[in-house]
Amino acid sequence: MKKYPRQLSYGQNNPVIALNDSEVAKIFSGDTRSDIGSEAEKMQFANAVNDLVVKFKRLDRDETNGWDMLVMERIYPIDYRSYEIEKREIWLEVFEDELNELHANGFVHRDLKRPSNIPGERFDNIFLTPKGIRLIDVGISFIKKQVGEKIFGAAIEKEKEELEQFKTFFLNR
Repeated sequence: MKKYPRQLSYGQNNPVIALNDSEVAKIFSGDTRSDIGSEAEKMQFANAVNDLVVKFKRLDRDETNGWDMLVMERIYPIDYRSYEIEKREIWLEVFEDELNELHANGFVHRDLKRPSNIPGERFDNIFLTPKGIRLIDVGISFIKKQVGEKIFGAAIEKEKEELEQFKTFFLNR
């Protein structure tokens, strides 16, 4: 796997690098099997509903390296295990309300829990931040108007199952 300057992480298809203290960029170079425009559109859609999904900033290009970049706010995760269960329960209630609001407005994340065949932590798209629980990586998310009622409904049901698993993980770890 190629290493990038200021790399923070590497997802299934794309590295994420730090641009500065307030912005990160998901790098799209070569054939990543990801669509930068689609991901930007989904992120903007979710951002218009509430603050659960990391904020879209802009699409950009690094001419020196030949990278297309999806620029987002930089968030700083904190370790939830240092907080009391009662506080975690409150964060979970807000998270669930915001996730339900996204669903009601026609957006489903679809990647709360990492599939077991993909390396990484189980719930590494869910971050606890000083502003509460946040979601990153909307690459495989769905917007209802694009996929229709049946596909969207099935994705919601799967996401609800993953949410229950996350609750157990978040409260009991």
